[in-house]
Amino acid sequence: MDIGVIGLGRMGGNIARRLMKAGHRCVGFDVNANARAALVGDGATAVGTLRELVEALGQSPRVAWVMLPAGPVTEAAIQSLAGLLAPGDIIIDGGNSYYKDDIRRAAELARKRIHYVDCGTSGGVWGLERGYCMMIGGRKAVVKRLDPLFSALAPGLGKIARTEGRDVADPRAELGYIHAGPSGAGHFVKMVHNGIEYGLMQAYAEGFDILRRKNSQALAKDERYSLNLADIAEVWRRGSVISSWLLDLTATELTKDPTLEAFSGFVQDSGEGRWTVQAAIEESVPADVLTAALYARFRSRQEHTFGEQVLSAMRFGFGGHVESGERATASKPGRPRRRAAAAGKPRQA
Repeated sequence: MDIGVIGLGRMGGNIARRLMKAGHRCVGFDVNANARAALVGDGATAVGTLRELVEALGQSPRVAWVMLPAGPVTEAAIQSLAGLLAPGDIIIDGGNSYYKDDIRRAAELARKRIHYVDCGTSGGVWGLERGYCMMIGGRKAVVKRLDPLFSALAPGLGKIARTEGRDVADPRAELGYIHAGPSGAGHFVKMVHNGIEYGLMQAYAEGFDILRRKNSQALAKDERYSLNLADIAEVWRRGSVISSWLLDLTATELTKDPTLEAFSGFVQDSGEGRWTVQAAIEESVPADVLTAALYARFRSRQEHTFGEQVLSAMRFGFGGHVESGERATASKPGRPRRRAAAAGKPRQA
């Protein structure tokens, strides 16, 4: 199939490359000339405008895959494509758009008889080699028409053991992609996927922090252990019930640098964790772990909050407790003084 790929960054460029390896012809567009040139070097056609991309794809039905950051950039690209494409053409949003935006876009494009497919795509920078796990929303017939693209991008069966009893189920799930449902369903499933990812990452992070601090001077001497975190991560990868790709990545980084000094501890969130928590609220579903994991990311971006300063002030007021790092001022003996950090400043490891 011929396909246009808009956004040739770490994922978009590799999606195009994986498709080309499977024999599909790709026309790429990116505002970055270097990204376009790199893809041309790998055998694609690159263009300088969306109009040129549509023209290079030839006659309808055309397929355009948008792989851009969620929000205004993706919205602008889809609106521009809507003015250039013809009835029967297909726009795929493979980024991390909010599923309610998908529902709106599908309805708007349907009035022009342009099809819209939302495709939650997981695989990151490893997708070219490993393949991409995809959760797809849209009309059944349209998704079926795109199957050659999705099957080329998916990981396939690989070496993962088959789940007993799946003989009568949708075989696409075993290959690494599903048609989740109507417009928005694909990104909704991917949104929850990323919310779960937040929780898993936070659990690993807290566990390794507990292990690292077991050698603290605050503990009794015979209860202190100097633990090799890289070895622990490695042994957990092999036969443990908590083994995972996230643990694989952690083991790699701990082997490179057991102190992780290259990382500040400032953790951004892409928006999907927030949307997952919002969905939980709308559905009255308790999501304690996912919510806490999201808040932990907020917390990572500042040294101390005003709320923590209030807590310290109250503890000092009722019990005279002076927190670690506080020191009394000369003018007011016994009164703690905490250093206030600039909001949003990343913590140093």
